Amino acid sequence: MWHSFVRRFSQSYRIVLFDFPNQGAGRILEGSPYLSLDEQVDILDAVIDTTIGEDHLSLCSASWGGVVALAYTVQHPLRVKSLILASMGTRANQRMIEMITQGLETNVDRLQVAECIIENIGKALPAAMKNRIVSQFQRMDTGSFDAFFQHGATVISVGELEKVVDLGKVRCRTILLYGENDAIVDLDDVKFLASKMPGSELRLIKDVGHFLHLEKEELLDVYADILGSLDVIHGEEPPLRRA
Repeated sequence: MWHSFVRRFSQSYRIVLFDFPNQGAGRILEGSPYLSLDEQVDILDAVIDTTIGEDHLSLCSASWGGVVALAYTVQHPLRVKSLILASMGTRANQRMIEMITQGLETNVDRLQVAECIIENIGKALPAAMKNRIVSQFQRMDTGSFDAFFQHGATVISVGELEKVVDLGKVRCRTILLYGENDAIVDLDDVKFLASKMPGSELRLIKDVGHFLHLEKEELLDVYADILGSLDVIHGEEPPLRRA
């Protein structure tokens, strides 16, 4: 998801990239394979403590990752200087609920799930990325596959984001990125989210959907502009630019 981001910015910024349990190479060594939102926030906190320490940071996140980032920011307001939240709103829209419910109620196989994701929200992805999604699901072990659907159930069960995260306590500079073709996040909902957070800004991105920079890598220029403006606001030297 973030490899192109790392390639673009790793010479200018210190970047921490990690997998949550049941994602990528992340594994749960003991206990339940299912993670609550609070547990995900605790994991993020542990990663930050281990790799960054007391430095202030910018959190870049997408979709459900934005929920985790917001919850973390509310719990640790002095640690986060800025948020970039892509492709997220305050609740699952009807399209997302239908996708998740269908997966939970039917005995689907891995290929069907991959094809469903591509058909519903990934049509604009490059062919190579679509192939990676298929390959990822085909390689999933049973535990990770079950956890994927359990995560979907968690997304639905959270309901309104305001019920689990006090959005009024998010005081840092916050940029919301929304692709105009996003099928599972509604623009009106993103506008509502922005209205609940002081100092937030919504940027509408044309001709892309839920996956933003994965659909068009040149959209990393948007991140570059945002990160550069944040450096100026926080009184830091402008970042080095790659030739």
